[in-house]
Amino acid sequence: MAERLERPRRSRAEVNLSQINRYTENGSTVAVPGKVLAAGRLDHPVRVAALTFSAAAKRKIIAAGGSVLTLQQLLEENPTGKEVKLMG
Repeated sequence: MAERLERPRRSRAEVNLSQINRYTENGSTVAVPGKVLAAGRLDHPVRVAALTFSAAAKRKIIAAGGSVLTLQQLLEENPTGKEVKLMG
């Protein structure tokens, strides 16, 4: 993930909630080395850590019962990265 974050800003990942919804299960943890966008819907609670979030994406994640984290918070809670899906 560090290699992806070192890339220029224009080549960072942009992940929509529809992608997170499609590839995760209830209670999953996802790390996005870029921005999470609000396109789509989320129908189960997921912990999402990302560099940045759109305001609408944050609202939708919290409304679905999930939580929003910074990458730093995720690293402090889970330094090994065990059971974290990398998207983007």
